Amino acid sequence: MIAGLRGGRRSLGSMASTPPGRPRILRVSRSLSIPLDELQWRFTTGGGPGGQHANKASTRVELVFDVESSPSLGPRQRARLLEMVGPSVRVVSREHRSQALNRDEALRRLADKLADALHIEPVRRPTAPSVAARARRLEEKRHQAERKKGRARGRAPDDW
Repeated sequence: MIAGLRGGRRSLGSMASTPPGRPRILRVSRSLSIPLDELQWRFTTGGGPGGQHANKASTRVELVFDVESSPSLGPRQRARLLEMVGPSVRVVSREHRSQALNRDEALRRLADKLADALHIEPVRRPTAPSVAARARRLEEKRHQAERKKGRARGRAPDDW
């Protein structure tokens, strides 16, 4: 029997804590940072091809952020996120064979999703061309028309 496997399975809750050397805060934007304690982690087997490793290793990462009850969000941020993504945000990563890489990927996806939802496009103000721009455009059209007329001069229908 392999040492360390006797005595039951290791709980997944202990894996959700951040290893030393990793940041304990998810930086979404300049105005929003979320402590990792507010995120809910779930680890499952990835499924699909891959043999014993895919069937036994819990490398698939599911990350859930509760927008409604997060103390990190300001009132406007909360209202915007509730409108854009709903009461909770869920991302899944299972591209990598390593749980650590899938964790990082899930954090990146969550940050991107939240940043996109918080981004407000500036209102486009329609503009009109200036008088000088109109004059340049009309002059260029006249010049082009003259150029095309010049190509047809001197040619008789018999030459075609």
